[in-house]
Parts: sequence; structure tokens; C-alpha cells
Amino acid sequence: MTQNLVARASARTVPLTPLTRDKLGPWLRRQDAATRHWVRQSGFSAKPASVLLLPGGKGDGVAGALVGVEGADDIWSWGGAAAALPAGRYRIEPEPGAKAASRAALGWALGAYSFTRYKKSETNGADLVWPAKADRKAAEGAASAVALVRDLVNTPSSDMGPAELAAAGRKLAREFGARCTVTVGDALLAKNYPMIHAVGRASTRAPRLIDLRWGRRGPRVTVVGKGVCFDSGGLDLKAAGPMKMMKKDMGGAAHALGLARMVMTAKLPVRLRVLVPAVENSVSGNAFRPMDVLASRGGKTVEIGNTDAEGRLILADALAEAVREDPALVLDFATLTGAARIAVGPELAAMFANDDGLAADFQMAGAAEADPVWRMPLWKPYRRLLDSKIADINNVADTPHGGSITAALFLQEFVGERTPWAHFDVYAWNPSSRPGRPEGGEAMGIRAAFHVIRKRFG
Repeated sequence: MTQNLVARASARTVPLTPLTRDKLGPWLRRQDAATRHWVRQSGFSAKPASVLLLPGGKGDGVAGALVGVEGADDIWSWGGAAAALPAGRYRIEPEPGAKAASRAALGWALGAYSFTRYKKSETNGADLVWPAKADRKAAEGAASAVALVRDLVNTPSSDMGPAELAAAGRKLAREFGARCTVTVGDALLAKNYPMIHAVGRASTRAPRLIDLRWGRRGPRVTVVGKGVCFDSGGLDLKAAGPMKMMKKDMGGAAHALGLARMVMTAKLPVRLRVLVPAVENSVSGNAFRPMDVLASRGGKTVEIGNTDAEGRLILADALAEAVREDPALVLDFATLTGAARIAVGPELAAMFANDDGLAADFQMAGAAEADPVWRMPLWKPYRRLLDSKIADINNVADTPHGGSITAALFLQEFVGERTPWAHFDVYAWNPSSRPGRPEGGEAMGIRAAFHVIRKRFG
């Protein structure tokens, strides 16, 4: 069952009244004098995600509560309410329409999330009775997918190495009757994934490629996720500050698995494939070095300009495999560049696409699902910045400018022009809590991606 959503009301269930700022005044005029006085004295203005408990007559408990919302389709204000209201059971009155009901349920579940692996839950125990018209399957599918992403990203690298990430993939496959194979260690060389092997070989925890397949009919949809379970920077070692957050460098892999959960829960008529190269970028005597030249699965040789640009290397091998089957759509998710964060900040997924129609679909879906993405340019003239004098391509540009663009252009070399492809450079983390989005690991763009896949193929 979705977190903090229950099937039935009880005798003590508290009614929740959603109000926008412009609806507060008309609502107050319909109330008795005591209620009007209480609301005005409290300073409640129906600010989105704000709540106000209403006292019962003669001091008899709580008669109801007001919830400030931005509109009927608001998600995040309900997430804020889930975190702000005291323990108890609540229902929305009057019953919202189907879309608003589903949005409220999803927001409530996202706001009630808490990472509890190492510490008792700090949630307040506020439960919402399922709105009658809510699409429970859709809300539960989205909420469980986001929770999976958050759980994986929040888990420290001590308990989320390549083997544990592979175990998460296998567990997901078992749940939905999918097939999951894992290629480990030197077997990567035998199967021609040389850059995944090169990046991960310095760790005591062997690199691997996770390959999940589900569905027997329909268009092929392949999702690739960057699974760098910890990134020290390699021999181009990170400073302590940037290294501290590197447990989340497998956030792209978490996104790929979360999106797969949504697709399989909805039983979309596609042949889904998920490819996750899982590695640690460590330092040891056999670590790959600056100015090494690596072979790749796609056949290109890659000069290493910086060992801390390792994510694009493992993605390149996985993308070369992804396009081999000529799928109808390839998506990849990666915590790839700090440049993307400089460009769009931590709250937006930077999106690159080789197809204008696909990019437009994603921007519309992001807006419709309150899961925003922002298109960035695959500016071909910058490809020259990746030129190498001794190899087909360098993994970095020798300039601080346009870093997310050159990273995307590097990936495009291994995708080509024929396959519709979108690349998401995500932060996968909330630096601070916002309504419905607690501090910590976060899913960005997967609800929009699910909407696009369902629209195109469902």
C-alpha cells in the first residue's frame, strides 16, 4: 500500500478543505463568526502547502483543517500537508475530481516519505483516506518508483556498491517477472565492455553491467542509468567537499530502475530494457590514468583527459549496446556534470535530445506532470572541443565552458542520429526540504519520461 494512504475513514477522521488564496475570502464568508475569527487571528492566508487546524465546538477536539493549494491539480501542497499535519486520519472534502484526486494522493505519498534504513521514521503519522476518484494504480506506481529512487540514492556507498545495486535490479526483476543478467569483472572484457571495466577495475568491488529485460511485444524502449556507486575522482582525485556527496553518483541508475518500475507496474505494451553499468571510481595501482587511451564497445578510441569524467565512459559502452537493437527510444539518466547544475540549478533536469519532437514531448510532459525538464542544446560546433590528437575522441574538453553540452555530445557519439534519444543530466538530490520533496535523494524527470513513453507507445 502506498505510504500513508488508507482505504477507509474512521469515526475520528478529520476533513481537509483545500483553498487557493482567491477562494479563501468566499469560503470565510460562508462560515460562522467563531471560525472567521479563528482563521483571521491565525494569519492563515491559504499560502500553498500551509495548513490550519480548526477547533471543534466547545473545545471538542479538531473539527477540520484547511490546506493552502495552488490549484485543483496541485501535487506539492498535499505533500507539504502530509508532513505538517499531526498524526491522525484525514479525508478531502468535498471529494475532488479524478485528476485532482490522483494528484493529491501522489503528493501526500511523496510528502510522507522517510528514509528509515538506519533511523526510526520521523514522519508524523498523518494518513489520508484515498479520494474516491483517484487512480490508485497510477498514484501507487509513481509513488513507489520515486520512493525506490530516493531509497537507493540515500543509501551510503558502504551498503550500495556495484553488487548491491545489481541485487536491487534482480529484486525488481523478480517482482515483475522480468529477466536480469549481470556481467561481472573480467567477463566485461570478454563481452566487449572495455570502458566499464577500465573505470571500475581499481576498486575491490568488481564492476558489472546490469541488464534487465521485460515484455515480449511492442516497441523496444531502452533506459540506461549511470551507476557510479562512489566517485573518488580516480587519479584526478576530488577535493573533500565535492567527494562527500558522491554516494549519489549512482542516481542515474536509481532513476532507470524507478522508471522501469513505473513502466512494469502500468504494464505498458513495450519491450523494456534497462542497462546499468555499475562501478566504483577508485584509486589503486591499476587505476586508469590521465592520457590513457581506452577502447570502447562502439569501436571508437577514447583519450582520457580527466579520470573524474568517468560516468560518460561507462554510459558510452552501455549506449553502444542499447542502440545495437535499433530500439524505438533510448533514454539515459546520469548525475553527469556540475556544469548542468550551474546552468539550471538543482531542481531541474537538464535534457538533451537528438529529436525535436521528442524534446517537445518531454517539455510538455514535464509541465503537465509537475516534473520539469529543461532542454539544453546539442551544439554541434562544440564537438571540436573533444578532438584528440591521438584518439578518436577525448572524454573532456580543455575548457571550463559548456561542460554539460560537451558531455552530452560525447554520449551522442555512441548513439548516432538514427535512434531517438534523450539524455538527462540530473542532480538526484534535494539540498533542502520543500513541500513533498524532503532533503536527500530525489527522482527528477522519471514521471515525465513515463508520460512520454505511455503517450508514444501505450
